[in-house]
Amino acid sequence: MALFAIGDLHLHFGSVLRVPSQLNDPLWKNHEARLSKNCAGLVREKDTLVLVGDHSWGRNMNECAPDFDYICALPGRKVLLRGNHDMFWDAKKTEALNDRFAGRLFFLQNNYAPYGDVALVGTKGFTFEGPFYLDRRGRVTGWDEQEYERAQKLVAREAERLRASFEAAQRDGFHRFVLFLHYPPTNILEKSSVFTDMAEEYGVDKVIYAHCHGQTRFHDSLEGRVRGVDYRLVSGDSLNWIPQRIVL
Repeated sequence: MALFAIGDLHLHFGSVLRVPSQLNDPLWKNHEARLSKNCAGLVREKDTLVLVGDHSWGRNMNECAPDFDYICALPGRKVLLRGNHDMFWDAKKTEALNDRFAGRLFFLQNNYAPYGDVALVGTKGFTFEGPFYLDRRGRVTGWDEQEYERAQKLVAREAERLRASFEAAQRDGFHRFVLFLHYPPTNILEKSSVFTDMAEEYGVDKVIYAHCHGQTRFHDSLEGRVRGVDYRLVSGDSLNWIPQRIVL
């Protein structure tokens, strides 16, 4: 029973794609077929595949329906995390999604997914992404204070949701955790955040995140072992559409 993760599928079988980078970047050419083939070669039916947010460009369940058909057809048990582009997913209605897709998909929000003696916990997360102001040498000299304040409110809300996920798992007797975030745990200026603090507080071994796609962003946040926690980026294009095996 293996654990795999990949994020940012950005499927659009039922919606119109208008994103230039996804239309023109060679890394995205036929990415749905490539991912399906790679999953078939790696993921077995008894394995768990965590999809780390931004599943579909669809704006509602009708537009997302063929994208869900694609996801359901992937091998293994599928656990889905909420991404910033997942307009179909109201965090307050996660239980309804789990009822609707029972036995096919599990939606991870204010709850947890068991994986042996490990609890898979997570939330969308958030981090301040600018605007940053640069000098002529490309060094950050300041940022938009109003946007920063707004971001801090979103970070606080997501931290509450993440703690609810940890607490749900702990109530059921879990003491080992893998933490999934859609957004990176820190921005380009941060060495720590409320999410890294929480990972250390709960003794998390691994933090898996996505969102940073496009080659210029692959190294925007923490990577490798930092203060006892292993951080990994699993956005689809950064992995060349090969799901990352998470070894515990």
